[in-house]
Amino acid sequence: MGAAAAAAGLAPAVSSPFVSTALAQAKTLKILQWSHFVPQYDKWFDGFATEWGKKNGFTVTVDHIPHLELPARAAAEVSAGAGHDIFAFNGSGGPHLYEKHVVDLSSLVSEVEKKQGKVQQIGRQIAYNEGTKVWSALPAYYISFPGLYRKDLWDEIGMNPDTWEDIRVGGAKLKAKGTPIGIGLGHSVDPNLSYRSMLWSYGASECDETGKRVTLNSKETLEVVKLVRAVYKDAMEPEVLSWDDASNNRYLAAGRGSWIHNPISAYRSIQKSSPELADKIYVWKTPAGPVRRLACGAPNSYVVWRFARNKDTAIEFLRYWTGNWVAVFEASTGYNHPLFENSVPKPMPILSNDPTSHPADKLQVLETVNEWHATYGYPGPAGPASDEVADNFILVDMMAKAATDKATPEEAVAWAQKEIELIYRKWSAA
Repeated sequence: MGAAAAAAGLAPAVSSPFVSTALAQAKTLKILQWSHFVPQYDKWFDGFATEWGKKNGFTVTVDHIPHLELPARAAAEVSAGAGHDIFAFNGSGGPHLYEKHVVDLSSLVSEVEKKQGKVQQIGRQIAYNEGTKVWSALPAYYISFPGLYRKDLWDEIGMNPDTWEDIRVGGAKLKAKGTPIGIGLGHSVDPNLSYRSMLWSYGASECDETGKRVTLNSKETLEVVKLVRAVYKDAMEPEVLSWDDASNNRYLAAGRGSWIHNPISAYRSIQKSSPELADKIYVWKTPAGPVRRLACGAPNSYVVWRFARNKDTAIEFLRYWTGNWVAVFEASTGYNHPLFENSVPKPMPILSNDPTSHPADKLQVLETVNEWHATYGYPGPAGPASDEVADNFILVDMMAKAATDKATPEEAVAWAQKEIELIYRKWSAA
């Protein structure tokens, strides 16, 4: 009798397959997150997770998928009641929509606050439900939206891209010279964030401070829609209608674009592919409007599904991840912005002095991003309604309808108000 057969003979009379499966489940942690726009961050994270698993006796698997597939994958896992232990939302609305299906992470957030300082307002918008007083997710980080511009080209027209009016006027001049500006008008995350930024800067928003009353149909919104229509016709090319989130990166890298509203991932890519071009690209704050300067940052969060097989292990991993935040920041090359006030003290590594940039302080303006960023739901708290509005791209469609003359600006705003009211009414009755 061989050793294997002998072992089988000593096995208990319960179902062997059941025991084997249970043990495997107890020793495996499954994580799903997006394919990061800074690839080296994924490489770092995967190694970090693997090493944590080895130290703690777990096999950790990290699956990466394109960020625009996350909403559909989340819905599929909830529908099946199975999938990953930890699920990362990126860019779109998410955790508020699934509060009934996720573990309450209030204790973890409280613990992190004691070590790293109070969670910032944008972190509350990302993961906290003001109505139920539940942290549906761990607010992980946000992605800032500054302007990236060709300083040599803007110098030629004697302008700086500091306000949205500068973008309209300067963009038209630069389009005439063959180097337009670009903001996507399709169903992707970037335009969802950029057009909210414009609305807020002009004093418009989809809802009020309570997060319950829809306020989109206003003279301020109409002013912005007319502005977007003018920018589309005078300063951009029709290709923006079909752009995905990487299109404006490629636009700038090809030397065609003179300004884009985008995270620094575009700049990081160009540094590698075309160092001479990267030296001409500068970074400045999101443009200001007549009321304020405020960008919509891309929210990122981690949830632990209630149906996860290893909930406690998942929380333990997230606790360890938050304890290594400086490494997180450095691995993302300054792309992932912290949400707890002391996670990365100033002067921040990389941003304060980046040896790969010329000049080395080119990215220093990003140390101030907390002063000019909010996210979905502003000026109120975020919730399932604001998440669903984001996922349905209603504000982007409003802008596209008016920009392409499929509707007058007034008709586009009235349409969007109606669509958003339906969503808010549905969730208020839930």
